[in-house]
Amino acid sequence: MTTETPVTTASAPYTGARLLTETVVALSERAPAIVAAAAEEMREIRLGLHFHDGSKATMSARYSRLLVEPGVVGEPDVEVAFDDRAMNLVFDAQRPPVEQVLPQSLDVRGPRDRVLAVWRAFVLLSQRASGLRFVQQLWRDYREQVPRLWGTTAGGPAPRHSPHGDEPTGWHAVDFLANRQPLEPGDQPTIGGTAIAAPRLLWDGRRSTGWWELRPVTDADLVQTMTACRARANQEIDRLLPDREPKEDLYDLMRSYPTRQGKGLRPTLVFAACAAFGEKPENAVRAAAALELFHNGFLVHDDIADESTHRRGLPTMNAEFGNGLAVNTGDGLNLLAVDAVLANLENLGLARTLGLIQEAMHMCRESIEGQAMELGWIHRRVVPSRDEDYFTMSTKKTGWYTCITPCRMGAVCAGVTDPAVLGRFDEAFRLIGIAFQIQDDILNLVGDEALYGKETLGDLLEGKRTVMLIHLFRHADQRERQRLGALLHRPRADKSQDDADELLAAMRRHGSIDYATELADRLAAEGIARFERDLSIIPENEGKAVLRQIAHYVTTRPL
Repeated sequence: MTTETPVTTASAPYTGARLLTETVVALSERAPAIVAAAAEEMREIRLGLHFHDGSKATMSARYSRLLVEPGVVGEPDVEVAFDDRAMNLVFDAQRPPVEQVLPQSLDVRGPRDRVLAVWRAFVLLSQRASGLRFVQQLWRDYREQVPRLWGTTAGGPAPRHSPHGDEPTGWHAVDFLANRQPLEPGDQPTIGGTAIAAPRLLWDGRRSTGWWELRPVTDADLVQTMTACRARANQEIDRLLPDREPKEDLYDLMRSYPTRQGKGLRPTLVFAACAAFGEKPENAVRAAAALELFHNGFLVHDDIADESTHRRGLPTMNAEFGNGLAVNTGDGLNLLAVDAVLANLENLGLARTLGLIQEAMHMCRESIEGQAMELGWIHRRVVPSRDEDYFTMSTKKTGWYTCITPCRMGAVCAGVTDPAVLGRFDEAFRLIGIAFQIQDDILNLVGDEALYGKETLGDLLEGKRTVMLIHLFRHADQRERQRLGALLHRPRADKSQDDADELLAAMRRHGSIDYATELADRLAAEGIARFERDLSIIPENEGKAVLRQIAHYVTTRPL
């Protein structure tokens, strides 16, 4: 297996293959649950696609990911050839699926069961993705660049196609999307003033549903959602920070890490869990702010312990201001986090606030124990032999405050205090949290520093005990372990980039990165299965949908 992921560039020619690739990449980042559902239909099928402009692509599924490669690779299980008329109808929500197969327009080859599986995957993608604005924008941009290939531009009535292909073809799908108005909650989409509903299949080959059963709206732009949740939490942090001296050496520094552009994962989980249990997300804003403050306090102290030099693309606080001010700032962030939890008394009452205090204290204890495990291994020059040791450390150090506690605190904000109900988050998000951390560790080795936000190979320079390192030391012979151990156990100040490169080369040689990628995929898939089973007690709603998107985000983000 390779950890490389196809990427697109602005300089690449506008083709059908490029449009497919950019759509899948965007959906993987912004609506991963849609990609996961399509991947479930595709399973082990390799799909070869031929477009009217001469471009080709191969699409396949791996766990919950859709992978697109340029050209037709190997022997596909199913092949599809689109001409311009077929392309125009790919995302057309106005026409029943049978009308998408036009005479001499769409050529499909392959075993019947696999053709049907591919058809279900594409119908699912078209029905769920066409209403998302970032997909609409991709297709609008594409159409504007290549009107000569795909017929008339928007602005007038779309010409009807001829079954014989004699008449010009309009871009029916994008005309529909361009005229579609953003919906307010509770609104129904319309065309020309007539109410419509998105098409859906009553039979997908495995199960059927009655036409009277309305499917809830569940998909949203996850990037947009996390950005909004992060901004709301940061706004509350600004409100909580005291406006007094010493600003320059304390309160301004306390603003530094929260304002750096993290993902917004924790506040989004808090808001979503609160909404999933039927309460207004605003009820969870102070809990979300508290978690971000705890998180950033931990980061400041973690960077000191690891002697890190960069965090989210900027110098760490210890590198820029020295250990003294950094320690004090981390202490201040943790103190303000406690203040933020207690501030819930006035709007949530005593019972829920006590529940939040209990969750926060448990999270802090787990995080400190996990940090002690990792620092202890480094101090004693020990590399654990079992992946399970890493799982325990990772769950304690980051899993609780990154995944599990945000969900539990969001539920408490909604009035849930039953330990049995709160515990339903634990196993699903334990597995998802481990997978997420393994992927972060992989990104530190092979990711783009500008996107990852920490110095590349920083984990090797710091001597972090990752799954890749554990796997390497399990499979290296005694002589190689002695050499690698001598490099690993040097103090951070004495390690060079060449030392880190040698450790990385050994990991590649022994397949440690590929092993970790496979392991993360498997753990994430297990976590998603537990999510669907354990959280079936929560009715389908927008809050639960966001939780599901985040669960799938772990399995679809590129490595």
